[in-house]
Amino acid sequence: MIQFLVGQAVSLAKNFQGRWQLVLLVNGVGYELQIPQAFAQQLTPLPPEPLQIFTHLLLREDQVTLLGFRQLAERDLFLQLISVSGIGVQLAIALIDTLGIEGLVQAVVTGNLAQLCKTPGVGKKGAERLALELKTKLAQWHKLQTWDETVPNRPQGDLLDELEMTLLALGYTQSEINQAIAALAQSSDLTNNCDLEEWIRQ
Repeated sequence: MIQFLVGQAVSLAKNFQGRWQLVLLVNGVGYELQIPQAFAQQLTPLPPEPLQIFTHLLLREDQVTLLGFRQLAERDLFLQLISVSGIGVQLAIALIDTLGIEGLVQAVVTGNLAQLCKTPGVGKKGAERLALELKTKLAQWHKLQTWDETVPNRPQGDLLDELEMTLLALGYTQSEINQAIAALAQSSDLTNNCDLEEWIRQ
């Protein structure tokens, strides 16, 4: 319903439940948003410039909550998390806070249950469920990454998805993968090369 808000941060505090609440002033209206702790730490002290915050409106019988995220990918990864049975709103936020986007995606792709279990409230069964249900959905998350379509020799479609998934499984971070592929895309040796193993070797 509300994709994002752009406004001035006027207050930030924890509520009685220990959740971070940000008040964002937008055209004379103060919106209260629950945000992840990592995002709250970035907003301390409150910045003077306007913020763009991606949102998700959570409607329940007894409660209406507006959740705020610093990145579109973070918001959409959150939606993927709460689609898994047994993963609620607060646990999804805790996963993002504990592992970060890159660490969480890498843990799911590699089936690293020990890493997932570092999040308070996530047990072995919950970690197994996350890895099982989300691993096949990560291709959709990867497509949220921004690539320069004008870069020549950039791997396309399924090749790009498989390359990223494989490198994540090998322990590389998303930022390292982005830099490596951008550099390799400048090489004429890989022009029209659809060999996944060759891209990985390079």
